[in-house]
Amino acid sequence: MLEFGAALASVLAKGDVLALTGDLGAGKTTLARGIIQGLCGDIEVPSPTYTIVQNYDAPKFELWHCDLYRLEKPDDIFELGLFEAMEECVCLIEWPDRMGEHLIRTALTIDIQFQGDGRDVTLSGSDSWIERLAHV
Repeated sequence: MLEFGAALASVLAKGDVLALTGDLGAGKTTLARGIIQGLCGDIEVPSPTYTIVQNYDAPKFELWHCDLYRLEKPDDIFELGLFEAMEECVCLIEWPDRMGEHLIRTALTIDIQFQGDGRDVTLSGSDSWIERLAHV
Protein backbone atom coordinates (compact mmCIF):
# COMPACT_ATOMS: atom_id res chain seq x y z
CA MET A 1 0.00 0.00 0.00
CA LEU A 2 2.90 2.35 0.73
CA GLU A 3 4.43 1.78 -2.72
CA PHE A 4 1.06 2.13 -4.44
CA GLY A 5 0.48 5.39 -2.55
CA ALA A 6 3.87 6.76 -3.60
CA ALA A 7 3.05 5.93 -7.23
CA LEU A 8 -0.34 7.68 -6.96
CA ALA A 9 1.37 10.75 -5.49
CA SER A 10 3.14 11.36 -8.81
CA VAL A 11 -0.13 12.13 -10.66
CA LEU A 12 -1.91 14.28 -8.08
CA ALA A 13 -2.74 17.94 -8.66
CA LYS A 14 -4.44 20.74 -6.78
CA GLY A 15 -8.18 20.06 -6.46
CA ASP A 16 -7.90 16.26 -6.53
CA VAL A 17 -10.00 14.31 -4.05
CA LEU A 18 -9.34 10.66 -3.24
CA ALA A 19 -12.15 8.84 -1.43
CA LEU A 20 -10.58 5.93 0.47
CA THR A 21 -13.07 3.19 1.33
CA GLY A 22 -12.80 -0.23 2.96
CA ASP A 23 -13.25 -1.99 6.27
CA LEU A 24 -11.35 -1.13 9.45
CA GLY A 25 -7.73 -2.19 9.03
CA ALA A 26 -7.94 -2.62 5.26
CA GLY A 27 -5.11 -0.16 4.59
CA LYS A 28 -6.70 3.24 3.99
CA THR A 29 -4.33 5.06 6.35
CA THR A 30 -1.33 3.12 5.03
CA LEU A 31 -2.24 4.14 1.48
CA ALA A 32 -2.61 7.77 2.59
CA ARG A 33 0.75 7.53 4.37
CA GLY A 34 2.36 6.32 1.12
CA ILE A 35 0.87 9.25 -0.81
CA ILE A 36 1.92 11.81 1.81
CA GLN A 37 5.45 10.46 2.11
CA GLY A 38 5.67 10.26 -1.68
CA LEU A 39 4.98 14.00 -1.80
CA CYS A 40 6.60 15.27 1.41
CA GLY A 41 9.46 12.85 2.04
CA ASP A 42 10.03 10.42 4.87
CA ILE A 43 7.97 12.21 7.52
CA GLU A 44 5.82 10.84 10.32
CA VAL A 45 2.21 10.50 9.20
CA PRO A 46 -0.15 9.83 12.11
CA SER A 47 -3.70 8.64 11.62
CA PRO A 48 -6.15 11.56 11.85
CA THR A 49 -8.71 9.38 13.67
CA TYR A 50 -8.91 11.75 16.64
CA THR A 51 -7.91 15.04 15.03
CA ILE A 52 -10.15 14.32 12.00
CA VAL A 53 -7.85 16.39 9.73
CA GLN A 54 -4.07 16.53 9.32
CA ASN A 55 -2.61 19.12 6.94
CA TYR A 56 0.67 18.85 5.01
CA ASP A 57 2.54 21.30 2.80
CA ALA A 58 3.48 19.39 -0.33
CA PRO A 59 5.75 21.16 -2.83
CA LYS A 60 2.94 22.12 -5.26
CA PHE A 61 -0.17 22.21 -3.05
CA GLU A 62 -1.57 21.80 0.43
CA LEU A 63 -2.66 18.27 1.25
CA TRP A 64 -5.45 17.31 3.66
CA HIS A 65 -5.66 13.83 5.18
CA CYS A 66 -9.11 13.37 6.69
CA ASP A 67 -10.60 10.53 8.70
CA LEU A 68 -14.33 11.13 8.91
CA TYR A 69 -15.16 8.00 10.91
CA ARG A 70 -16.18 10.09 13.94
CA LEU A 71 -18.14 12.69 11.94
CA GLU A 72 -21.64 12.93 13.40
CA LYS A 73 -23.47 14.36 10.39
CA PRO A 74 -22.55 15.20 6.78
CA ASP A 75 -22.89 18.97 7.25
CA ASP A 76 -20.03 18.87 9.79
CA ILE A 77 -17.64 19.06 6.82
CA PHE A 78 -18.49 22.76 6.53
CA GLU A 79 -17.19 23.44 10.06
CA LEU A 80 -13.97 21.60 9.19
CA GLY A 81 -13.45 23.68 6.05
CA LEU A 82 -13.38 20.48 4.00
CA PHE A 83 -15.81 21.71 1.36
CA GLU A 84 -13.44 24.56 0.42
CA ALA A 85 -10.37 22.32 0.74
CA MET A 86 -11.75 19.94 -1.89
CA GLU A 87 -11.47 22.79 -4.40
CA GLU A 88 -8.14 24.27 -3.29
CA CYS A 89 -6.04 21.35 -1.99
CA VAL A 90 -5.51 17.65 -2.51
CA CYS A 91 -7.79 15.76 -0.12
CA LEU A 92 -7.38 12.17 1.00
CA ILE A 93 -10.65 11.25 2.67
CA GLU A 94 -11.11 8.10 4.73
CA TRP A 95 -14.73 7.11 5.40
CA PRO A 96 -16.12 9.44 2.68
CA ASP A 97 -19.58 7.90 3.11
CA ARG A 98 -19.87 10.07 6.25
CA MET A 99 -20.04 13.11 3.92
CA GLY A 100 -23.34 12.02 2.44
CA GLU A 101 -23.94 13.86 -0.83
CA HIS A 102 -21.16 16.40 -0.21
CA LEU A 103 -18.42 14.31 -1.83
CA ILE A 104 -17.58 15.91 -5.17
CA ARG A 105 -18.35 13.90 -8.27
CA THR A 106 -14.81 14.19 -9.64
CA ALA A 107 -13.36 12.22 -6.72
CA LEU A 108 -11.33 9.10 -7.38
CA THR A 109 -12.71 6.30 -5.22
CA ILE A 110 -10.18 3.76 -4.02
CA ASP A 111 -11.85 0.76 -2.41
CA ILE A 112 -9.58 -1.56 -0.44
CA GLN A 113 -10.80 -5.03 0.51
CA PHE A 114 -9.12 -7.97 2.22
CA GLN A 115 -8.21 -10.72 -0.23
CA GLY A 116 -6.62 -13.70 1.52
CA ASP A 117 -3.33 -12.46 2.98
CA GLY A 118 -3.32 -9.40 0.70
CA ARG A 119 -5.59 -6.66 -0.52
CA ASP A 120 -7.77 -6.13 -3.56
CA VAL A 121 -7.85 -2.47 -4.67
CA THR A 122 -10.56 -1.15 -6.99
CA LEU A 123 -10.31 2.33 -8.52
CA SER A 124 -13.30 4.17 -9.94
CA GLY A 125 -13.54 7.68 -11.28
CA SER A 126 -14.02 9.82 -14.34
CA ASP A 127 -12.30 9.38 -17.70
CA SER A 128 -9.75 12.01 -16.73
CA TRP A 129 -8.63 9.78 -13.84
CA ILE A 130 -8.33 6.81 -16.18
CA GLU A 131 -5.98 8.77 -18.45
CA ARG A 132 -3.85 10.03 -15.57
CA LEU A 133 -3.62 6.64 -13.86
CA ALA A 134 -2.49 4.88 -17.03
CA HIS A 135 1.05 6.04 -16.16
CA VAL A 136 1.05 4.72 -12.58
